[in-house]
Amino acid sequence: MAFPVGFGWAAATAAYQIEGGWDADGKGPCVWDTFTHQGGERVFKNQTGDVACGSYTLWEEDLKCIKQLGLTHYRFSLSWSRLLPDGTTGFINQKGIDYYNKIIDDLLKNGVTPIVTLYHFDLPQALEDQGGWLSESIIESFDKYAQFCFSTFGDRVKQWITINEANVLSVMAYDLGMFPPGIPHCGTGGYQAAHNLIKAHARSWHSYDSLFRKEQKGMVSLSLFAVWLEPTDPNSVSDQEAAKRAIKFHLDFFAKPIFIDGDYPEVVKSQIASMSQKQGYSSSRLPEFTEEEKKMIKGTADFFAVQYYTTRLIKYQENKKGELGILQDAEIEFFPDPSWKNVDWIYVVPWGVRKLLKYIKDTYNNPVIYITENGFPQRDPAPLDDTQRWEHFRQTFQELFKAIQLDKVNLQVYCAWSLLDNFEWNQGYSSRFGLFHVDFEDPARPRVPYTSAKEYAKIIRNNGLEAHL
Repeated sequence: MAFPVGFGWAAATAAYQIEGGWDADGKGPCVWDTFTHQGGERVFKNQTGDVACGSYTLWEEDLKCIKQLGLTHYRFSLSWSRLLPDGTTGFINQKGIDYYNKIIDDLLKNGVTPIVTLYHFDLPQALEDQGGWLSESIIESFDKYAQFCFSTFGDRVKQWITINEANVLSVMAYDLGMFPPGIPHCGTGGYQAAHNLIKAHARSWHSYDSLFRKEQKGMVSLSLFAVWLEPTDPNSVSDQEAAKRAIKFHLDFFAKPIFIDGDYPEVVKSQIASMSQKQGYSSSRLPEFTEEEKKMIKGTADFFAVQYYTTRLIKYQENKKGELGILQDAEIEFFPDPSWKNVDWIYVVPWGVRKLLKYIKDTYNNPVIYITENGFPQRDPAPLDDTQRWEHFRQTFQELFKAIQLDKVNLQVYCAWSLLDNFEWNQGYSSRFGLFHVDFEDPARPRVPYTSAKEYAKIIRNNGLEAHL
């Protein structure tokens, strides 16, 4: 079961989740520094990313892990406030540039292609103080930051992700308030943030296109989180419609403007407009793009980057009481099939990824697809011999193989989440996704491979699964 020649096998990390060094060498505070330092049990046991995996000082150890796996690509993110402490180019932190230059140069020296994310949830606090993603001024701040990164690192980095999981960030941070700044704006904040995230991404793509592409010849996209969604009752028309609507609200909300026509899906616009009207709003809670903005947004991605972890069943749920919220606007509820195995929110459904890839191929004109994250957690304390978890990975690779061979999906890169056990946002260190175990009690933060790491290394060596599997 060999994958196509040149297929990219990667692992992924993100700055706040692994680096530590939260105030080292001139780094400015990011929103997660502020949020975790405020305590209040919003994160498991009030844990923080102050030290995390210590990767700011232990890059050499991370590199050993990368080499041990034989990765062809490594996806990591830049800390915006390590490079630009107040979020602007008014002050540039050379120590931050040096750190990322070393990572990029070491990867290339070892034949590993960097995939670099500009922004992975860790907004500089100085910009959050000015309204963060709820404020339109962030669009220009992000574009300037992106241009700074393209001009500083783009001579060597050819694969860029502008924004990680914009669809998760907008809901978790600005609608539900579970991510920093921690203030809920149910039914309004998520849409406002999403609107600015889409425009910021598009602006930075155009900056790359007009100022850097000719010389640097790279590719730019954004990554979107996607749960595969199935109707609870396949024979129920209302559940079938609800499942289609759910995908429109969840994935196509961002993907359709960027890949197809610069605007939100029609059903999303009509649902939110009609709910808003019933609730007494004078206009829709979903902002509108101008014709000019639609032209600017359309076609601003060079590949489709998607992050798949799990699948859910969808049921129609009428919003009788006119409640505020995104699920209420979509008139859906979701839940797992009781037969699926799970750890925390991740129910293991390997076949979901194949359906998702086919949906992306059919809906978005057969794009080049990168899976920029996929993985399975273990609860702490996690056994090093994680054979059960490896079985989930193996089944996933079988589904990817079918998607490529049978469905003719143009999948070119797979990134396992994550290289290392790390700070998993609200779950702190209780949820371990690493291919390498990290001992967070030991100041040296030793990295030890799980069985999954050894097995993944074999897959990479063989460019696929052994034939007898």
